[in-house]
Amino acid sequence: MVAKSRTPDRLNPVAAARARRGGDRFSPRALWDGVKSIAGTLVLFLVLRTFLVEAYRIPSGSMIPSMLIGDWLFVNKLRYGPHVPFTDVNLPGYAEPRRGEIVVFISPPQSDQPWDLTPILVKRLIGMPGDTLHSRGGTVYLNGAPQTQGYESGLPGAPGDITDPLFDWQRRVTIADSRFGPPPATPTLDDWGPLVVPAGHYWMMGDNRYNSKDSRYWGVVPRANVRGRPLFVYYSWNADDSDRPLPFLTDIRWSRIGHVLR
Repeated sequence: MVAKSRTPDRLNPVAAARARRGGDRFSPRALWDGVKSIAGTLVLFLVLRTFLVEAYRIPSGSMIPSMLIGDWLFVNKLRYGPHVPFTDVNLPGYAEPRRGEIVVFISPPQSDQPWDLTPILVKRLIGMPGDTLHSRGGTVYLNGAPQTQGYESGLPGAPGDITDPLFDWQRRVTIADSRFGPPPATPTLDDWGPLVVPAGHYWMMGDNRYNSKDSRYWGVVPRANVRGRPLFVYYSWNADDSDRPLPFLTDIRWSRIGHVLR
């Protein structure tokens, strides 16, 4: 009498799974599907970052009180026209920069810091093409009208009115004879100009004018250098003087989150 072999009516779950995918053999199709998924996500991220919105961190106090050290912003890159990476091409935007707006831009060359010759900066647009600007006693005048923004007289402990060799470029462009009076013999933080903003350029300054390296130092900003306008603060922590451990977690400025920048 021959014993009948016992064959299970169905495979156990592990065996069934192996049978469906051909055992433990390598599956090129599954790998390709995974690569396509990762590549698609990466392309979408790069498109959003390049043409629509990008995150930006505030590393200095040049824009106090509008922006604080440790603020993280979302920047609208579509507004003024996104820049195509690795080219000199700027695509059309739906608005032009306006006087008084906070703007993110590529700095003109800064000869005193060759390790970062053209950093990305955020400042306030003070002068439009054709505007005449000058400053006397720390007050900036726009076409003869006094302007105030931020700490007009400087923060407590500010260095006061100083001069700098980087101001020397102003001597080539100041107006020697105008209704605004003669230019100072030596440009300083408080006293400079008058000068006219050339076509296709902007004059940028930080709100905290005694702690801002801006157009007074490196000149006017070409329109092609403009990269976007900050939208709002999405995260902020006390990166300046916190005495707490792990301040990026324990010293978050909750009241700053969601703050719309103007």
